[in-house]
Amino acid sequence: MPTLRSMTPTLTTADGLKLQLRVWPCADARGSALIVHGLGEHIGRYEHVAAQLNRCGRHVIGYDQRGHGASQGARGRLHRADDLLNDLAGVIDAVRSRHPGPLVLLGHSMGGLVAARLVAGGLEATPPAWYRKVDALVLSSPALDLGLSRAQQRLLAVLARIAPNLALGNGLKPDWISRDPAVVKAYEDDPLVHDRVTARLVRFMVDGGEFVRAHAAQWKLPTLLLYAGSDRCVAPAGSAAFAAAAPASVVAAQRFQPLFHEIFNEPEQAEVFAVLADWLSPPSSRPGPRGR
Repeated sequence: MPTLRSMTPTLTTADGLKLQLRVWPCADARGSALIVHGLGEHIGRYEHVAAQLNRCGRHVIGYDQRGHGASQGARGRLHRADDLLNDLAGVIDAVRSRHPGPLVLLGHSMGGLVAARLVAGGLEATPPAWYRKVDALVLSSPALDLGLSRAQQRLLAVLARIAPNLALGNGLKPDWISRDPAVVKAYEDDPLVHDRVTARLVRFMVDGGEFVRAHAAQWKLPTLLLYAGSDRCVAPAGSAAFAAAAPASVVAAQRFQPLFHEIFNEPEQAEVFAVLADWLSPPSSRPGPRGR
């Protein structure tokens, strides 16, 4: 793989797919941050998030998850339930090999679920092969609860049995992501955005969210949970339940009540970035949890 200091390196997964990576270097970095994007989008939408992390003294790496953006893989499909976790482990290994120092994992929506599930692997009696240690975790509106209706749950059970990789529309509306019309328009016009999802992928997300919530009380990794209170893409109740069960000394949580799903793309994004910057500040000046 090309050096992660190049701007657009690639990484080959264990099953032969090429994942597109992006790197935003930071002079005099005191660590790295790895961004994991959400369902149907791509890492190119995180340019402004990377800039904020650079200002916080982090060298930033991101990647298009399989089946997303410029990476290979059928849209919305998984061969195995843990594909996204194995891919993330591979990216972490590449980052660790080239950039020593603390590594912060930042995941949004589905990416938040993937990141949290990887961290939760360390709480299992026998950690899975894809488990990797990181130094801190930031979750942005993580998909810890999809808020599926009973009818959707029944459909998922049927499709998971008979057609686990049948790609369907995800049912999410673009104007649910942000209250900023310009953000919605850019999303709708973005050729790298898609709305495909399969039962196997949804099953992974449902099971992963349940696992993370069930293990919240055992959480050990310093974590910042930022979530939208007016989210219609995922259920805010999942984040609230995780925050309520997790040790307050480990998990700092803040709910932004009026915001829609993409909290980094809302009109109040400066407030969100300020909380992130405060939390990423050196330990001696880091504030405690701001409320759950």
